[in-house]
Amino acid sequence: MPKVKLKKMDNYEFEYKTILQVRDINYGGHLGNDALVSLTHIARINMLRTLGFSELDLGDGKTGIIMADLAVNYIGEGFMFDEVTVLTHIDEISPVSFRVFHNFIKDDKTIALAETGIIAFDYNERRITEIPETFFYSLKKYISEKGNKNE
Repeated sequence: MPKVKLKKMDNYEFEYKTILQVRDINYGGHLGNDALVSLTHIARINMLRTLGFSELDLGDGKTGIIMADLAVNYIGEGFMFDEVTVLTHIDEISPVSFRVFHNFIKDDKTIALAETGIIAFDYNERRITEIPETFFYSLKKYISEKGNKNE
């Protein structure tokens, strides 16, 4: 069976740390599919919050986001009470969409990679719309400042 093969990004600008809880564990005793999808959502919300935005407002008071697709590669396992760091990166930006890449790390090893397609969406008009310039400006500024701090 063909497998979607995700790749690690060179850089991840955002970081979200969590401890796996019983709600995150499936019958196999490890991190469940549903919990991993929820963790991608939480990491995305935290990334947007860091930039000063939310899923319902990308900076103009009317443009939100909607998820178009999701792909996941499982590489290892996560167990109850493991500390997991979700690293996040935005790329493949167009006027109406971008992709969000996640790297789930436990004990300095990747246990999963996830990628989501995000589309700018006007919830009042119920249609796809353009991403506000303020979002691009804030993202570029954050990445630039973060890069300067690392030097």
